[in-house]
Amino acid sequence: MFGTVSTSTAPVLPGFEHVHKMYDTDHGKVSTKVMPGHYYVTIHDELISTVLGSCVAACIRDPDTGIGGMNHFMLPGSGASAQTGGAGERSLKYGPNAMNALIDTVVQWGGKRDNLELKLFGGGAVLDFDHNRIGEQNIRCARAFAQEHNLEIVAEDMGGEWPRKVVYDPITGRAMVRRMRRLQAAMIVADERRYMQGTVE
Repeated sequence: MFGTVSTSTAPVLPGFEHVHKMYDTDHGKVSTKVMPGHYYVTIHDELISTVLGSCVAACIRDPDTGIGGMNHFMLPGSGASAQTGGAGERSLKYGPNAMNALIDTVVQWGGKRDNLELKLFGGGAVLDFDHNRIGEQNIRCARAFAQEHNLEIVAEDMGGEWPRKVVYDPITGRAMVRRMRRLQAAMIVADERRYMQGTVE
C-alpha cells in the first residue's frame, strides 16, 4: 500500500527535486519510483522502486556510507550510439549513460568507486514484437559494463519471461524483487513499446 508524501517533508539531493515520492506502508518508509530513462540517488533512509519489463535496473551503493541509488535503462547502446541520444534525460535510456550517471552521482555524494557494490535486475522477454531480444541485449550490456569497470555484482535477477517490481534499500543494500504474472504486464509492455518507438520521453 502507498500514500502520497509531500516533497517538503521528504528531503532529496539537489537535482532530484522533481521525483515523485510515496509512503510504502508495507515497509514503513518513503519510496521514490524511478521511471524509464531516469535514475535516483539518496543519502537518506528511504526506498527506491521501479517496475521492469525488458529494461534493466542497476542498484549501486557504497556499503560503508549507505549512499546509493538506482537507474532504469531500456536500450543497450554502445560507446558511440549511446551518445547519439542527446544530452540530459533522453540519453539515460541507454545503458552506458545510465550507469555512468548513477555511479558519478553516488561518488559525488561521498561513495568510493573501489567500494561500490552492484545488483542487477530485469531484462525480461516480455515484448511480443521484440525480434532483437532487447532484454538479452540489456543484460549483456549491464554485465559488460560491470566487468569493464571492475564492479562486483553481488546479486542479480535477470532474464526469464516475466516483468519484475524491484524495491531497493540503499542503507541496508536489501533488494526485494517480485516477479509479476504476464497478465499484470499489459501496461508495462504498452509503456515499453511506446518508449522504444520514441513516443515517450
